[in-house]
Amino acid sequence: MVLRRLTIFGFKSFAEKTELEFGEGVTAVIGPNGCGKSNVIDAIRWVFGEQKPSALRSATMQDVIFSGTQNRQSLGIAEVTLTIENTRKILPSEFNEVAITRRIFRSGESEYLINKVPCRLRDIHTMFLDTGIGNSAYTTIENSMINSILSDKAEERRILFEEAAGIGKYKERRKESLRQLDHTRQDLLRINDTVQEADRQVRMLARHVEKANRYRRYHNDLKTLEVSFENKRYATYTATLASRKKELDECEEKRQAVRAKAAAAEATIEKMQLTALEQEKDLETASRNVAEAGEAIIGLERDMSVARERTTNLGENAARCDRESLGLDEQIENAGA
Repeated sequence: MVLRRLTIFGFKSFAEKTELEFGEGVTAVIGPNGCGKSNVIDAIRWVFGEQKPSALRSATMQDVIFSGTQNRQSLGIAEVTLTIENTRKILPSEFNEVAITRRIFRSGESEYLINKVPCRLRDIHTMFLDTGIGNSAYTTIENSMINSILSDKAEERRILFEEAAGIGKYKERRKESLRQLDHTRQDLLRINDTVQEADRQVRMLARHVEKANRYRRYHNDLKTLEVSFENKRYATYTATLASRKKELDECEEKRQAVRAKAAAAEATIEKMQLTALEQEKDLETASRNVAEAGEAIIGLERDMSVARERTTNLGENAARCDRESLGLDEQIENAGA
């Protein structure tokens, strides 16, 4: 199992996406103080699930996100991906390369992925158990871990030696089994409490059953009385309904007769309306005739007036002619004398 690639983005001093390729043999990262060499180790410990900000030389976990500079804005996410070669199938995965990814956001939310598939931190711990790889395994050694090896405390040395010997997985399984056993004991206690509560409920239910039997008897008696009462009321309602139905039939007959009279009256009204329409038409015709006769009378009166004037003129002309004729006659007589 070989580390092949480390991709860092937004983690501590890595503002740009940076990829470190690990070839065959030994890969060394060198540089002056403050260039970020320790941040590479922190990134590897962090992607394996380190939960202590102090182990990453930070106050809070959000401090691992690039905080910005005078010339560059801060980022809202930090992401580290570590690609491991798995051709020997040491890791319980069918892939020849296993890429584990961890992200953290300014809001505090975190994400873990194995080969770009979301997973739990526990899944990553389980995958690398007894492989010597992890956030606190012996393959990532810092000064504090060397001090633990050289420490006089056997407990600190035993943790590293157990991890190197490959028994950490079994101890973890033992702890899990003990936790499950403790949970089972707690479940048994809760079951006993449940049984006692069930016994109390059974006694209570027995009293309720007795009450329910009495209620059932009283209910049956009440139901019999209610049925008898409803039968009597039904008979009364049936008689009343028959009487009301008879009255309704009589009202229906009267309504039909009134409808017939109304239909006859409507027919008469329609007939009268037709007659009135015809009379209105005759009246309009007569009015037009009267108007035309009036106009003819006016024309005749005008013609008569003209004729009278002509007659007067003709009479005057005749009188003048008569006078002229008399004058001529006198002239003729005078001329003969």
